[in-house]
Amino acid sequence: MSAPAPAAAYDPLTAEARTRLFQTASYLPDDDLQRLEQACAYAFAAHDGQTRKSGEPYITHPIAVATELAKWHMDIQTLSAGLMHDVLEDTGTTKAEMAAEFGDTIADMVDGLSKLEKLKYDDQTEHQAESFRKLILAMTKDMRVIIVKLSDRLHNMRTLGSMRPDKRRRISQETLEIYAPIANRIGLNPVYRELQDLAFQNIHPARYRTLQKAMHNFRRNRRDIVGRVLAAFAQRLVGANIEAQIKGREKNLYSIHQKMRNKHLRFEEVTDIYGFRVITDSIPACYAALGALHNLYQPKPGKFKDYIAIPKSNGYQSLHTTLTGPHGLPIEVQIRTREMNAVAENGIASHWAYKSGDDSPDQATLNANKWLQNILDLQARSANAVEFLEHVKVDLFPSEVYIFTPKGRILVLPEGATPIDFAYAVHTDVGNRAVAARINNAAVPLRTPLKTGDTVEIITSPAARPNAAWLNFAVSGRARSAIRSYIKNLNRQDAVRLGENLLQKALSGLLPRDVLLSEELKEAYLADLTEKQTSFEDVLYSVGMGHILPVSVAMHIAALAGEHLGGEIRLSPLKISGNETGRVQLGPCCNPIPGDTVRAVLIKDQGLIIHRENCPNLLKTDPDQQLDADWEAIAGQTYHTSLLVASQDSHGLLAAMALAMSEQGADIEAVETPSQSQSGTEGFIEFKFRIKTKDLAQLNNIIQALKDIPQVQRVTRV
Repeated sequence: MSAPAPAAAYDPLTAEARTRLFQTASYLPDDDLQRLEQACAYAFAAHDGQTRKSGEPYITHPIAVATELAKWHMDIQTLSAGLMHDVLEDTGTTKAEMAAEFGDTIADMVDGLSKLEKLKYDDQTEHQAESFRKLILAMTKDMRVIIVKLSDRLHNMRTLGSMRPDKRRRISQETLEIYAPIANRIGLNPVYRELQDLAFQNIHPARYRTLQKAMHNFRRNRRDIVGRVLAAFAQRLVGANIEAQIKGREKNLYSIHQKMRNKHLRFEEVTDIYGFRVITDSIPACYAALGALHNLYQPKPGKFKDYIAIPKSNGYQSLHTTLTGPHGLPIEVQIRTREMNAVAENGIASHWAYKSGDDSPDQATLNANKWLQNILDLQARSANAVEFLEHVKVDLFPSEVYIFTPKGRILVLPEGATPIDFAYAVHTDVGNRAVAARINNAAVPLRTPLKTGDTVEIITSPAARPNAAWLNFAVSGRARSAIRSYIKNLNRQDAVRLGENLLQKALSGLLPRDVLLSEELKEAYLADLTEKQTSFEDVLYSVGMGHILPVSVAMHIAALAGEHLGGEIRLSPLKISGNETGRVQLGPCCNPIPGDTVRAVLIKDQGLIIHRENCPNLLKTDPDQQLDADWEAIAGQTYHTSLLVASQDSHGLLAAMALAMSEQGADIEAVETPSQSQSGTEGFIEFKFRIKTKDLAQLNNIIQALKDIPQVQRVTRV
């Protein structure tokens, strides 16, 4: 099919780039080629007068992006979006104008590719995160958005030379952390490897040049061995009546660099630089080829992986084996069908390639859609764009483990995953209720790392709930976001309940009960909140979190009621039940227990902290931040406290003290000896006991029991 006549007065450089585009896109029908020229002329007019850092007309960049997309045989909508991907961001054209010309689908794709330039952000990190979130959410609506973005990033990385070194390094680091893993995640492996190498070249140019030279020497020195192996493979497969295409392949420089760094190797010690790919017509032929090659060269034990039976999460399928070749050199071999090779090379892009027939989703597409659904879950649970970006980065780690459910279903998890990650991968409710796990029928802690092939069973309880400590060993983005979301909501509920309690106490000291319960006051206050664009729950949350003093809210409500306030405002004592949540905490500095005279201090972002009345930290706080507090003891509740015991050193002393405390019903949690001597006198020793006790009366009995020991000189509560 011939290219249509130019629809604009292209300059010579642009005309040359356009010719390459249409040569590459010749697989499209004539109608689509006409539409492609329309998009090209539109982008040319929009970018008229703009140039790149190199001095070239800016339009040459989007044409290069579209040309790369054409190499992947993408459809006309994707190519058009590639040509116009910067039009909304860098020109005065609006989305509505583009939609009128090219339709909503293309306009939506281009809009998803546009950064958030017009909004103000506190820092570059937030800006980057928000733009990335916009891109990813656009990708969840149309996967082609990320394919265009990867083509855009690939051409930008190829042409970074005109930028400042610091900007090159920043863009390259972002590419290495985000865009290369995305390319790998959706199966665009050639793009993945090239982005890695280009980023490596810009971040560590000297190391890159050194490795490049070493690789050149390797090719020259090992050419005869590679040729011999290729010939041996071909002969053996022909002898076994297996039709196959055999290709040699090199590891990319970045992966060699990573292996050298991680395993502390010199280049000469990296032996698996060169590998081979065998492409057959069918799955049975793959396994037959594997057997033939294992009979040719000795396979290395433990180096066989069957990704045909158990595909990778991005849809990749292949047999991997390592053979001992000539001179003892390890030979990595990949064996796959032609269809598997197309997915391995182009991944999800293969689904969107121009087709005249079947449009049913392939395995790569199904896996990508599953990942996208997970991305939407992460977005829903993330508090902000920065947290969302963190969760997505976690999910982009390429290393994976394959775990079985008790019914034989396979779940793919990041390397280092634990039963908690497994539980949340099964279902969020299973994760939230997890209490223990069995790996291969053996009971294990929830923090146990999983290995490929493990069968995992999660034990749940209706009373269980996520623990913040799980964030220390949960590695998947899905698990981490679900845990954070649960804890955040739980803390909010706690804070709201506390705020309601505090506000009630404050109001009861200001207004008569009949006034508080009046419908007129409720309506007046709700109207006031509406005017301030907030809700009553938000107010209670702010009070519970310590952002607003309950007294100030109560006085505002009293003012609305038209009451005159006089004299000191008395707050009713806060009742401490012993069931305190994270928003009412017992001060760790003084460890109050029932029976102690206590006061509460309202601390911003922490809630209420309960202190003993003589606590030094309490005495330092503003009296306006303090509230009266009282105890409502609950049977069976225990509290932590510490005792400092000074004594003459003697045989069996520690046992005698432990017995004395045990007889009074105390549980000893820990004991230490802060000082071996006292006041410079030999023969004296100090013990610090951390114990559990029910109340002050029991504690006094414990202290007296310790003082009854003849050697004990002094007992002090810390």
